[in-house]
Amino acid sequence: MKLAITGATGFVGGRLLTMAVAQGHEVIALTRRSQGERHGVTWVQGALDNRQALQRLVDEADALIHVAGVISAPDLAGFEAGNVTGTLAVLAAATSAGLRRFVHVSSLAARESALSNYGASKARAEELVKSSGLDWAIVRPPAVYGPGDRETLELFKAARLGLVPLPPAGRLSLIHADDLSRLLLALCAPEAPSRIVYEPDDGREGGWSHREFAAALASAQDRRALALAIPAGLIRMGASVDRWLRGSKAKLTHDRAAYFCHPDWTASADNRPPATLWQPAIKTEEGLEQTADWYCRMGWL
Repeated sequence: MKLAITGATGFVGGRLLTMAVAQGHEVIALTRRSQGERHGVTWVQGALDNRQALQRLVDEADALIHVAGVISAPDLAGFEAGNVTGTLAVLAAATSAGLRRFVHVSSLAARESALSNYGASKARAEELVKSSGLDWAIVRPPAVYGPGDRETLELFKAARLGLVPLPPAGRLSLIHADDLSRLLLALCAPEAPSRIVYEPDDGREGGWSHREFAAALASAQDRRALALAIPAGLIRMGASVDRWLRGSKAKLTHDRAAYFCHPDWTASADNRPPATLWQPAIKTEEGLEQTADWYCRMGWL
């Protein structure tokens, strides 16, 4: 197929692009900055607010996978611009071009829209997709990890030292970026289910407790580590300190603090993709070890 992809220069999008080309698809990818030539890939320079670039992106595509989005912003306006207005612009271009298949990457945060600005923006983006009239599928990934991911890197570093700071007791689901990419590509097929919301994971029933996750991060590096449960109040205080020190560039915002402290970020079994469409192929223990090895080779650990 000829596949259009937004967010292809990011972590998940980059793994997706590599897998799409490996499967023999022709990829048209949006990029803010000039990219070098790459077999099987046509780059379209522009952003989500560039109507002409979006039109070039989708004009000849069979399906579009919308990965681009904002996971951290200093305020609601930042999330609205990246996740809501951006999604609306991509939907408008897809509709204008007569493209039917639209695969949208959302987040488990959309289930808890009142919890954070991030979750609220992802929920609003989902509503736009559902009302678009396109042949859509929405995927809500849990925590995504894998080679190239800088978000999980800090936890690997902490596990290497023997103590992993995590939010109050809770559970989470995980998925390797390559498993997520396989699902997104499977959903582009003409015969794939449509008008559906999926929550994929690594297949571990009930997900991972924070203590189990910390132990797995350490084991992947032949270490032992403990999970340090940080009270929600201290996390919120840390967000205030980060905002005071780094202003709009703060990494731990109050919005992210609220998201982190929610006790249940496990994928719902009711929204699991059918086995006939997709099943996870990478066991998390093996995936974490593979990721740690990659970090070491790159000098990140």
